[in-house]
Amino acid sequence: MADRPNILWYCSDQQRFDTVGALNNPYVHTPRLDGFMKQSVTMDYAYCQSPICTPSRSSFLTGMYPSAVGVNGNGNESWPEQYAERLLPNMLTRAGYHCGLVGKLHLAGAANARENRVDDGYDYFQYSHAPKGPNDFGHDYAEWLRAQGADPEKLLGEYNKMDSYRQGAKVKSFGGVYEPTSEQDNVPPHLHQTHWCTEKSIEFIDKNRRQDQPWMLSVNPFDPHAAFDPPYEYYQRFDVDEMPGAHFEPSDLAHQQHLTDAGVDFQSKPQHPDEWDHKRVQAAYYAMIEQVDHEFGRILDHLDATGERDNTVIIFMSDHGEALCDHGLLLKGCRFFEGLVRVPLMISWPQKFQQDVVSDSLVELIDVVPTLLDAAGLAIPYWVQGQSLTGVLDGSTDSHRQAVRTEFFGAINYPDQTHATMYRNRQWKLVSYHGKNLFELYDLRADPWEHQDLSNDPLHQDTLRDLIRLSFDAAIAAAPPFASRNMPF
Repeated sequence: MADRPNILWYCSDQQRFDTVGALNNPYVHTPRLDGFMKQSVTMDYAYCQSPICTPSRSSFLTGMYPSAVGVNGNGNESWPEQYAERLLPNMLTRAGYHCGLVGKLHLAGAANARENRVDDGYDYFQYSHAPKGPNDFGHDYAEWLRAQGADPEKLLGEYNKMDSYRQGAKVKSFGGVYEPTSEQDNVPPHLHQTHWCTEKSIEFIDKNRRQDQPWMLSVNPFDPHAAFDPPYEYYQRFDVDEMPGAHFEPSDLAHQQHLTDAGVDFQSKPQHPDEWDHKRVQAAYYAMIEQVDHEFGRILDHLDATGERDNTVIIFMSDHGEALCDHGLLLKGCRFFEGLVRVPLMISWPQKFQQDVVSDSLVELIDVVPTLLDAAGLAIPYWVQGQSLTGVLDGSTDSHRQAVRTEFFGAINYPDQTHATMYRNRQWKLVSYHGKNLFELYDLRADPWEHQDLSNDPLHQDTLRDLIRLSFDAAIAAAPPFASRNMPF
Protein backbone atom coordinates (compact mmCIF):
# COMPACT_ATOMS: atom_id res chain seq x y z
CA MET A 1 0.00 0.00 0.00
CA ALA A 2 1.26 3.49 -0.83
CA ASP A 3 2.07 5.71 2.15
CA ARG A 4 -0.44 8.36 1.12
CA PRO A 5 -3.95 7.53 -0.09
CA ASN A 6 -5.71 8.90 -3.10
CA ILE A 7 -8.72 11.07 -2.29
CA LEU A 8 -12.04 11.07 -4.16
CA TRP A 9 -14.27 13.84 -2.81
CA TYR A 10 -17.74 13.68 -4.39
CA CYS A 11 -19.99 16.59 -3.45
CA SER A 12 -23.53 16.76 -4.82
CA ASP A 13 -25.29 20.13 -4.74
CA GLN A 14 -28.24 20.93 -2.48
CA GLN A 15 -28.91 17.36 -1.33
CA ARG A 16 -30.70 16.84 1.98
CA PHE A 17 -29.62 14.32 4.59
CA ASP A 18 -32.82 12.26 4.27
CA THR A 19 -32.42 11.27 0.62
CA VAL A 20 -30.61 7.93 0.89
CA GLY A 21 -32.59 4.70 0.81
CA ALA A 22 -30.54 2.94 3.49
CA LEU A 23 -31.07 5.91 5.82
CA ASN A 24 -34.74 5.06 6.23
CA ASN A 25 -36.18 6.58 3.06
CA PRO A 26 -38.12 3.93 1.13
CA TYR A 27 -39.22 6.40 -1.55
CA VAL A 28 -35.81 7.08 -3.10
CA HIS A 29 -33.77 4.25 -4.58
CA THR A 30 -30.03 4.68 -4.09
CA PRO A 31 -28.50 1.20 -4.46
CA ARG A 32 -24.97 2.49 -5.00
CA LEU A 33 -25.02 4.76 -1.95
CA ASP A 34 -26.66 1.99 0.06
CA GLY A 35 -23.84 -0.33 -0.95
CA PHE A 36 -21.23 2.34 -0.31
CA MET A 37 -22.56 2.75 3.23
CA LYS A 38 -21.59 -0.87 3.91
CA GLN A 39 -17.98 0.08 3.19
CA SER A 40 -18.08 3.40 5.00
CA VAL A 41 -18.64 5.28 8.19
CA THR A 42 -21.82 7.30 7.67
CA MET A 43 -22.13 10.50 9.70
CA ASP A 44 -25.86 10.74 10.21
CA TYR A 45 -25.67 14.15 11.90
CA ALA A 46 -23.41 16.18 9.62
CA TYR A 47 -24.07 19.92 9.30
CA CYS A 48 -22.91 22.50 6.77
CA GLN A 49 -21.56 25.81 8.05
CA SER A 50 -23.79 27.83 5.74
CA PRO A 51 -26.94 26.77 3.83
CA ILE A 52 -25.64 28.66 0.77
CA CYS A 53 -23.11 27.44 -1.82
CA THR A 54 -20.10 29.77 -1.77
CA PRO A 55 -19.74 30.21 1.99
CA SER A 56 -20.29 26.49 2.52
CA ARG A 57 -17.71 25.47 -0.08
CA SER A 58 -15.21 28.07 1.08
CA SER A 59 -15.65 26.67 4.56
CA PHE A 60 -15.32 22.95 3.92
CA LEU A 61 -12.38 23.40 1.52
CA THR A 62 -10.39 25.25 4.21
CA GLY A 63 -11.66 23.78 7.48
CA MET A 64 -12.64 27.30 8.59
CA TYR A 65 -15.99 28.91 9.33
CA PRO A 66 -17.26 31.17 6.53
CA SER A 67 -16.92 34.26 8.72
CA ALA A 68 -13.35 33.26 9.65
CA VAL A 69 -12.23 32.90 6.04
CA GLY A 70 -14.19 36.06 5.16
CA VAL A 71 -16.44 34.55 2.49
CA ASN A 72 -19.98 34.85 3.77
CA GLY A 73 -22.15 34.79 0.66
CA ASN A 74 -22.64 34.14 -3.03
CA GLY A 75 -21.66 36.63 -5.71
CA ASN A 76 -18.15 37.65 -4.63
CA GLU A 77 -15.90 38.83 -7.46
CA SER A 78 -13.00 36.69 -6.29
CA TRP A 79 -11.89 34.50 -3.43
CA PRO A 80 -9.39 35.97 -0.91
CA GLU A 81 -5.98 35.66 -2.57
CA GLN A 82 -4.22 35.77 0.79
CA TYR A 83 -5.97 32.55 1.84
CA ALA A 84 -5.23 30.53 -1.31
CA GLU A 85 -2.69 28.40 0.55
CA ARG A 86 -5.42 27.43 3.02
CA LEU A 87 -7.45 25.61 0.37
CA LEU A 88 -7.03 21.87 0.74
CA PRO A 89 -6.09 21.19 -2.92
CA ASN A 90 -3.40 23.88 -2.67
CA MET A 91 -2.02 22.24 0.49
CA LEU A 92 -2.09 18.80 -1.10
CA THR A 93 -0.45 20.00 -4.33
CA ARG A 94 2.42 21.45 -2.32
CA ALA A 95 2.70 18.09 -0.56
CA GLY A 96 3.11 16.27 -3.88
CA TYR A 97 -0.48 15.34 -4.77
CA HIS A 98 -1.93 15.70 -8.26
CA CYS A 99 -5.23 17.54 -7.78
CA GLY A 100 -8.19 17.83 -10.12
CA LEU A 101 -11.69 19.27 -10.19
CA VAL A 102 -14.69 18.32 -12.29
CA GLY A 103 -17.89 20.37 -12.29
CA LYS A 104 -18.69 23.19 -9.92
CA LEU A 105 -16.15 25.18 -7.86
CA HIS A 106 -18.13 28.26 -6.72
CA LEU A 107 -15.53 29.85 -4.49
CA ALA A 108 -16.41 33.06 -6.33
CA GLY A 109 -19.33 34.40 -8.31
CA ALA A 110 -20.10 32.44 -11.47
CA ALA A 111 -22.82 34.56 -13.05
CA ASN A 112 -21.73 34.90 -16.66
CA ALA A 113 -18.64 32.80 -17.24
CA ARG A 114 -15.99 30.71 -15.53
CA GLU A 115 -15.39 32.23 -12.13
CA ASN A 116 -12.20 34.06 -11.22
CA ARG A 117 -9.70 31.63 -9.70
CA VAL A 118 -6.92 31.98 -7.18
CA ASP A 119 -4.08 29.48 -6.82
CA ASP A 120 -6.54 26.82 -5.71
CA GLY A 121 -4.21 23.91 -6.42
CA TYR A 122 -6.29 22.20 -9.11
CA ASP A 123 -4.09 21.22 -12.06
CA TYR A 124 -6.73 19.22 -13.96
CA PHE A 125 -9.73 21.59 -14.23
CA GLN A 126 -12.94 20.68 -16.05
CA TYR A 127 -15.41 23.42 -15.17
CA SER A 128 -19.17 23.55 -15.35
CA HIS A 129 -20.86 25.63 -12.71
CA ALA A 130 -24.29 24.48 -13.87
CA PRO A 131 -25.98 23.03 -16.97
CA LYS A 132 -26.72 26.50 -18.33
CA GLY A 133 -24.95 29.20 -20.27
CA PRO A 134 -23.76 27.13 -23.25
CA ASN A 135 -21.82 30.09 -24.66
CA ASP A 136 -20.26 31.16 -21.38
CA PHE A 137 -16.47 31.41 -21.47
CA GLY A 138 -14.81 28.32 -20.07
CA HIS A 139 -17.88 26.08 -19.96
CA ASP A 140 -16.14 22.75 -20.46
CA TYR A 141 -19.34 20.71 -20.26
CA ALA A 142 -20.84 22.67 -23.17
CA GLU A 143 -17.69 22.05 -25.21
CA TRP A 144 -17.96 18.33 -24.42
CA LEU A 145 -21.57 18.34 -25.65
CA ARG A 146 -20.44 19.82 -28.94
CA ALA A 147 -17.82 17.08 -29.20
CA GLN A 148 -20.61 14.52 -28.78
CA GLY A 149 -22.46 16.07 -31.73
CA ALA A 150 -25.10 17.71 -29.50
CA ASP A 151 -26.17 21.34 -29.61
CA PRO A 152 -25.83 22.82 -26.10
CA GLU A 153 -27.84 25.89 -27.06
CA LYS A 154 -30.86 23.66 -27.69
CA LEU A 155 -30.24 21.41 -24.71
CA LEU A 156 -29.36 24.10 -22.17
CA GLY A 157 -30.91 27.30 -23.51
CA GLU A 158 -33.85 27.27 -21.11
CA TYR A 159 -31.49 27.68 -18.17
CA ASN A 160 -29.62 30.66 -19.54
CA LYS A 161 -31.58 33.18 -17.46
CA MET A 162 -29.12 34.73 -15.05
CA ASP A 163 -31.58 37.10 -13.36
CA SER A 164 -33.54 34.10 -12.10
CA TYR A 165 -31.17 33.78 -9.12
CA ARG A 166 -32.57 36.95 -7.58
CA GLN A 167 -36.13 36.02 -8.44
CA GLY A 168 -35.76 32.64 -6.76
CA ALA A 169 -38.78 30.37 -6.84
CA LYS A 170 -40.82 32.95 -8.78
CA VAL A 171 -39.35 31.71 -12.05
CA LYS A 172 -39.45 28.17 -13.38
CA SER A 173 -35.88 28.22 -14.67
CA PHE A 174 -34.57 28.50 -11.13
CA GLY A 175 -37.15 26.94 -8.84
CA GLY A 176 -39.64 25.07 -11.01
CA VAL A 177 -40.30 21.52 -12.14
CA TYR A 178 -39.57 20.47 -15.72
CA GLU A 179 -41.58 17.29 -15.94
CA PRO A 180 -40.17 15.08 -18.71
CA THR A 181 -42.11 12.65 -20.85
CA SER A 182 -41.04 9.84 -23.15
CA GLU A 183 -41.62 12.19 -26.12
CA GLN A 184 -40.17 15.35 -24.55
CA ASP A 185 -37.20 14.65 -22.31
CA ASN A 186 -35.02 17.08 -20.42
CA VAL A 187 -31.30 16.52 -20.98
CA PRO A 188 -31.06 12.74 -21.54
CA PRO A 189 -28.77 10.70 -19.27
CA HIS A 190 -25.93 10.16 -21.76
CA LEU A 191 -25.62 13.92 -22.34
CA HIS A 192 -26.31 15.05 -18.79
CA GLN A 193 -23.88 17.14 -16.76
CA THR A 194 -23.89 14.53 -13.99
CA HIS A 195 -22.83 11.91 -16.57
CA TRP A 196 -20.15 14.26 -17.93
CA CYS A 197 -18.78 14.61 -14.39
CA THR A 198 -18.26 10.85 -14.26
CA GLU A 199 -16.67 10.72 -17.71
CA LYS A 200 -14.16 13.40 -16.77
CA SER A 201 -13.53 11.81 -13.37
CA ILE A 202 -12.57 8.56 -15.08
CA GLU A 203 -10.33 10.53 -17.42
CA PHE A 204 -8.56 12.11 -14.44
CA ILE A 205 -8.13 8.82 -12.57
CA ASP A 206 -6.50 7.34 -15.67
CA LYS A 207 -4.13 10.30 -16.15
CA ASN A 208 -0.43 9.60 -16.56
CA ARG A 209 1.35 10.76 -13.41
CA ARG A 210 4.56 10.01 -11.55
CA GLN A 211 4.91 6.52 -10.08
CA ASP A 212 3.34 6.39 -6.63
CA GLN A 213 2.11 10.00 -6.89
CA PRO A 214 -1.19 10.21 -5.02
CA TRP A 215 -4.10 12.15 -6.41
CA MET A 216 -7.06 14.10 -5.08
CA LEU A 217 -10.18 14.66 -7.20
CA SER A 218 -13.10 16.96 -6.35
CA VAL A 219 -16.27 15.94 -8.23
CA ASN A 220 -19.05 18.51 -8.06
CA PRO A 221 -22.16 17.91 -10.18
CA PHE A 222 -24.87 20.56 -10.12
CA ASP A 223 -27.70 18.14 -9.29
CA PRO A 224 -29.97 17.82 -7.39
CA HIS A 225 -29.92 21.64 -7.25
CA ALA A 226 -33.07 23.29 -8.62
CA ALA A 227 -34.52 23.69 -11.20
CA PHE A 228 -36.03 20.22 -10.82
CA ASP A 229 -35.39 18.75 -14.24
CA PRO A 230 -34.48 15.05 -14.19
CA PRO A 231 -34.15 12.89 -17.30
CA TYR A 232 -37.24 10.86 -18.11
CA GLU A 233 -35.34 7.61 -17.54
CA TYR A 234 -35.19 8.43 -13.83
CA TYR A 235 -38.40 10.40 -13.42
CA GLN A 236 -40.57 7.61 -14.85
CA ARG A 237 -39.71 5.45 -11.83
CA PHE A 238 -41.88 7.62 -9.57
CA ASP A 239 -45.63 7.76 -8.99
CA VAL A 240 -46.23 11.36 -7.94
CA ASP A 241 -49.40 10.48 -6.04
CA GLU A 242 -47.50 7.95 -3.92
CA MET A 243 -44.85 10.41 -2.74
CA PRO A 244 -44.90 11.24 0.99
CA GLY A 245 -44.72 14.99 0.43
CA ALA A 246 -43.41 17.79 2.59
CA HIS A 247 -43.03 17.92 6.36
CA PHE A 248 -45.77 20.40 7.14
CA GLU A 249 -48.20 21.46 9.84
CA PRO A 250 -50.84 24.17 9.29
CA SER A 251 -49.19 26.31 11.98
CA ASP A 252 -46.02 26.47 9.87
CA LEU A 253 -47.47 29.09 7.53
CA ALA A 254 -48.11 31.69 10.21
CA HIS A 255 -44.65 31.15 11.67
CA GLN A 256 -42.92 31.43 8.30
CA GLN A 257 -44.96 34.49 7.40
CA HIS A 258 -43.87 36.09 10.68
CA LEU A 259 -40.22 35.61 9.66
CA THR A 260 -40.95 36.88 6.15
CA ASP A 261 -42.67 39.98 7.56
CA ALA A 262 -39.58 40.57 9.70
CA GLY A 263 -37.58 40.72 6.48
CA VAL A 264 -35.65 37.47 6.91
CA ASP A 265 -34.19 36.59 3.49
CA PHE A 266 -35.26 33.46 1.64
CA GLN A 267 -35.57 32.44 -2.01
CA SER A 268 -39.30 31.79 -1.72
CA LYS A 269 -42.32 33.11 0.15
CA PRO A 270 -44.29 30.68 2.32
CA GLN A 271 -47.35 29.01 0.89
CA HIS A 272 -49.15 25.72 1.39
CA PRO A 273 -47.13 22.78 -0.02
CA ASP A 274 -50.05 21.91 -2.30
CA GLU A 275 -49.56 25.26 -4.04
CA TRP A 276 -45.96 24.24 -4.73
CA ASP A 277 -47.21 20.86 -6.08
CA HIS A 278 -44.85 19.43 -3.47
CA LYS A 279 -45.20 15.76 -4.37
CA ARG A 280 -44.21 16.49 -7.97
CA VAL A 281 -41.28 18.59 -6.77
CA GLN A 282 -40.21 15.74 -4.50
CA ALA A 283 -40.48 13.12 -7.25
CA ALA A 284 -38.34 15.22 -9.60
CA TYR A 285 -35.78 15.92 -6.86
CA TYR A 286 -35.52 12.25 -5.93
CA ALA A 287 -35.15 11.33 -9.60
CA MET A 288 -32.17 13.68 -9.86
CA ILE A 289 -30.64 12.01 -6.80
CA GLU A 290 -31.11 8.59 -8.36
CA GLN A 291 -29.03 9.73 -11.32
CA VAL A 292 -26.35 11.08 -8.96
CA ASP A 293 -26.39 7.68 -7.22
CA HIS A 294 -25.88 5.85 -10.52
CA GLU A 295 -23.06 8.10 -11.70
CA PHE A 296 -21.25 8.00 -8.35
CA GLY A 297 -21.40 4.22 -8.60
CA ARG A 298 -19.73 4.29 -12.01
CA ILE A 299 -16.71 6.02 -10.48
CA LEU A 300 -16.56 3.42 -7.72
CA ASP A 301 -16.64 0.70 -10.35
CA HIS A 302 -13.72 2.30 -12.16
CA LEU A 303 -11.68 2.47 -8.97
CA ASP A 304 -12.36 -1.23 -8.48
CA ALA A 305 -11.36 -1.99 -12.05
CA THR A 306 -8.07 -0.09 -11.72
CA GLY A 307 -7.26 -1.61 -8.33
CA GLU A 308 -7.20 1.78 -6.61
CA ARG A 309 -10.29 1.43 -4.41
CA ASP A 310 -8.60 0.06 -1.28
CA ASN A 311 -6.09 2.89 -1.07
CA THR A 312 -8.50 5.70 -1.85
CA VAL A 313 -10.27 7.78 0.77
CA ILE A 314 -13.74 8.30 -0.69
CA ILE A 315 -16.13 10.94 0.56
CA PHE A 316 -19.73 11.40 -0.52
CA MET A 317 -21.46 14.53 0.79
CA SER A 318 -23.37 17.64 -0.19
CA ASP A 319 -22.76 21.34 0.41
CA HIS A 320 -26.17 22.07 1.96
CA GLY A 321 -29.78 20.97 1.75
CA GLU A 322 -33.07 22.02 0.14
CA ALA A 323 -36.32 23.13 1.79
CA LEU A 324 -38.34 20.92 -0.59
CA CYS A 325 -41.63 22.55 0.49
CA ASP A 326 -41.14 21.68 4.18
CA HIS A 327 -42.85 24.36 6.28
CA GLY A 328 -44.24 25.82 3.04
CA LEU A 329 -40.85 26.89 1.64
CA LEU A 330 -38.90 25.96 -1.49
CA LEU A 331 -35.19 26.35 -2.28
CA LYS A 332 -32.95 27.92 0.40
CA GLY A 333 -32.00 31.04 2.31
CA CYS A 334 -31.92 32.17 5.91
CA ARG A 335 -33.52 29.23 7.67
CA PHE A 336 -31.87 26.40 9.59
CA PHE A 337 -34.31 23.51 9.39
CA GLU A 338 -32.76 20.06 9.29
CA GLY A 339 -33.56 19.69 5.59
CA LEU A 340 -31.47 22.78 4.85
CA VAL A 341 -28.41 22.36 7.06
CA ARG A 342 -28.05 18.61 7.64
CA VAL A 343 -26.43 16.74 4.76
CA PRO A 344 -25.28 13.22 3.83
CA LEU A 345 -21.67 12.45 4.73
CA MET A 346 -20.08 9.05 4.11
CA ILE A 347 -16.34 8.38 4.39
CA SER A 348 -14.59 5.21 3.26
CA TRP A 349 -10.98 3.98 3.38
CA PRO A 350 -11.01 0.18 3.46
CA GLN A 351 -7.39 -0.03 4.58
CA LYS A 352 -7.83 2.09 7.71
CA PHE A 353 -11.45 2.98 8.59
CA GLN A 354 -14.36 0.99 9.96
CA GLN A 355 -17.01 -0.25 7.57
CA ASP A 356 -20.79 -0.50 7.73
CA VAL A 357 -21.02 1.93 10.65
CA VAL A 358 -23.61 4.68 11.08
CA SER A 359 -22.36 7.21 13.61
CA ASP A 360 -24.61 9.55 15.57
CA SER A 361 -21.70 11.93 16.29
CA LEU A 362 -22.42 15.60 15.73
CA VAL A 363 -20.19 16.65 12.83
CA GLU A 364 -19.44 19.87 10.98
CA LEU A 365 -18.26 19.89 7.37
CA ILE A 366 -15.15 21.83 8.43
CA ASP A 367 -14.10 18.53 10.04
CA VAL A 368 -13.37 17.03 6.61
CA VAL A 369 -10.16 19.00 5.93
CA PRO A 370 -8.31 17.95 9.10
CA THR A 371 -9.52 14.39 8.54
CA LEU A 372 -8.00 14.32 5.06
CA LEU A 373 -4.78 15.94 6.26
CA ASP A 374 -4.58 13.20 8.89
CA ALA A 375 -5.07 10.54 6.22
CA ALA A 376 -2.34 12.08 4.06
CA GLY A 377 0.07 12.17 7.01
CA LEU A 378 0.24 15.97 6.96
CA ALA A 379 0.29 18.34 9.91
CA ILE A 380 -2.95 20.21 10.62
CA PRO A 381 -2.22 23.97 10.46
CA TYR A 382 -3.05 26.19 13.41
CA TRP A 383 -5.79 28.00 11.50
CA VAL A 384 -7.91 24.91 10.79
CA GLN A 385 -11.02 25.16 12.98
CA GLY A 386 -12.41 21.73 12.17
CA GLN A 387 -11.77 18.68 14.30
CA SER A 388 -10.41 15.53 12.68
CA LEU A 389 -12.87 12.65 12.46
CA THR A 390 -10.10 10.03 12.46
CA GLY A 391 -11.03 8.69 15.90
CA VAL A 392 -14.65 8.22 14.92
CA LEU A 393 -13.66 6.66 11.61
CA ASP A 394 -11.20 4.14 13.00
CA GLY A 395 -13.31 3.38 16.07
CA SER A 396 -10.84 4.66 18.67
CA THR A 397 -13.36 7.17 20.06
CA ASP A 398 -17.14 7.39 20.31
CA SER A 399 -17.39 11.12 20.96
CA HIS A 400 -16.76 14.08 18.71
CA ARG A 401 -18.57 17.41 19.14
CA GLN A 402 -21.00 18.48 21.84
CA ALA A 403 -22.70 20.91 19.46
CA VAL A 404 -22.59 22.24 15.88
CA ARG A 405 -23.11 25.73 14.49
CA THR A 406 -24.13 27.25 11.16
CA GLU A 407 -23.98 30.86 9.95
CA PHE A 408 -25.93 33.02 7.55
CA PHE A 409 -24.33 36.45 7.22
CA GLY A 410 -26.08 38.21 4.33
CA ALA A 411 -25.39 35.13 2.23
CA ILE A 412 -27.67 35.88 -0.75
CA ASN A 413 -28.27 39.04 -2.77
CA TYR A 414 -31.58 39.81 -1.10
CA PRO A 415 -32.76 43.07 0.47
CA ASP A 416 -32.43 42.43 4.21
CA GLN A 417 -28.93 40.94 4.20
CA THR A 418 -30.08 38.96 7.22
CA HIS A 419 -27.52 37.82 9.79
CA ALA A 420 -28.43 34.71 11.75
CA THR A 421 -26.79 31.74 13.46
CA MET A 422 -27.80 28.24 14.51
CA TYR A 423 -26.53 26.34 17.55
CA ARG A 424 -27.59 22.69 17.86
CA ASN A 425 -26.73 20.17 20.52
CA ARG A 426 -28.10 16.68 21.10
CA GLN A 427 -31.56 17.84 22.07
CA TRP A 428 -31.98 21.51 21.31
CA LYS A 429 -31.68 23.80 18.34
CA LEU A 430 -31.45 27.57 18.80
CA VAL A 431 -31.72 29.98 15.88
CA SER A 432 -30.87 33.64 16.49
CA TYR A 433 -31.91 36.27 13.93
CA HIS A 434 -29.47 38.97 14.94
CA GLY A 435 -30.67 42.54 15.26
CA LYS A 436 -34.31 41.47 15.12
CA ASN A 437 -34.89 40.18 18.68
CA LEU A 438 -36.14 37.00 17.03
CA PHE A 439 -35.29 33.46 18.05
CA GLU A 440 -36.42 29.92 17.34
CA LEU A 441 -36.09 27.09 19.84
CA TYR A 442 -36.83 23.46 18.99
CA ASP A 443 -36.77 20.33 21.10
CA LEU A 444 -35.49 17.93 18.47
CA ARG A 445 -36.22 14.85 20.53
CA ALA A 446 -39.91 15.69 20.84
CA ASP A 447 -40.23 17.63 17.58
CA PRO A 448 -37.65 16.37 15.06
CA TRP A 449 -39.20 18.21 12.10
CA GLU A 450 -39.32 21.54 13.93
CA HIS A 451 -42.95 22.52 13.86
CA GLN A 452 -43.22 23.89 17.41
CA ASP A 453 -41.12 26.96 18.16
CA LEU A 454 -40.66 27.16 21.94
CA SER A 455 -38.71 30.43 22.08
CA ASN A 456 -41.65 32.33 23.56
CA ASP A 457 -42.90 29.52 25.79
CA PRO A 458 -42.63 30.64 29.47
CA LEU A 459 -41.66 27.10 30.48
CA HIS A 460 -38.56 27.15 28.27
CA GLN A 461 -37.03 30.55 29.02
CA ASP A 462 -34.21 29.11 31.13
CA THR A 463 -33.30 26.77 28.28
CA LEU A 464 -33.43 29.66 25.82
CA ARG A 465 -31.10 31.78 27.94
CA ASP A 466 -28.64 28.92 28.42
CA LEU A 467 -28.52 28.25 24.69
CA ILE A 468 -28.09 31.94 23.84
CA ARG A 469 -25.04 31.99 26.12
CA LEU A 470 -23.63 28.80 24.59
CA SER A 471 -24.30 30.07 21.08
CA PHE A 472 -22.55 33.34 21.87
CA ASP A 473 -19.55 31.46 23.25
CA ALA A 474 -19.44 29.32 20.09
CA ALA A 475 -19.58 32.41 17.88
CA ILE A 476 -16.63 33.97 19.71
CA ALA A 477 -14.70 30.69 19.44
CA ALA A 478 -15.30 30.77 15.66
CA ALA A 479 -13.16 33.90 15.24
CA PRO A 480 -10.15 33.41 12.94
CA PRO A 481 -7.40 31.62 14.85
CA PHE A 482 -4.35 33.71 15.71
CA ALA A 483 -0.92 32.75 14.43
CA SER A 484 0.97 30.27 16.58
CA ARG A 485 2.86 31.86 19.47
CA ASN A 486 6.55 31.04 19.76
CA MET A 487 7.74 34.05 21.80
CA PRO A 488 6.76 35.42 25.21
CA PHE A 489 5.91 38.87 23.80
